[in-house]
Amino acid sequence: MADDALLSLASQLGKLLKAEQRMLAFAESCTGGLCSSLITEIAGSSAWFDSGYVTYSNQAKVEVLGVSITTLEAYGAVSEQTAIEMALGCLRNGRVNIAASITGIAGPTGGSPDKPVGTVCFAWVGLGLPTISQTEHFSGNRQQIREQSANIALHGLTSLLQQK
Repeated sequence: MADDALLSLASQLGKLLKAEQRMLAFAESCTGGLCSSLITEIAGSSAWFDSGYVTYSNQAKVEVLGVSITTLEAYGAVSEQTAIEMALGCLRNGRVNIAASITGIAGPTGGSPDKPVGTVCFAWVGLGLPTISQTEHFSGNRQQIREQSANIALHGLTSLLQQK
């Protein structure tokens, strides 16, 4: 996915967030801050973007976002349960009312038979909105998996806002 398409999607999301008077935070693992970077490329994004957390290690997920050690032990870092707890941690930590998270395996190593490279889990939460999570299985190289993940994360936020 081209950077221009992702930037356009982030810009569209920003217009929706601003119209809804929503303030966003992102928790990112395998994307390493890609979504937050795309958002902050947009002039004026401070009106609707508060914070981005890159919690790559399990320890950071626990210490920064409050992900339960029990959740990590039972389901692993790459799970919808962990993604939900990451997003909820954003809501607790910031002055935000909507949040998204991404956790996965961008590769080329780190996969397993149960969770191969390209497995990515997402969650979207917001005050007054449903909590949604999903798992995707992407193919491609590390950068392609990260970009596909950013695309799904931004689309998921747009869809969540349009459900109202």
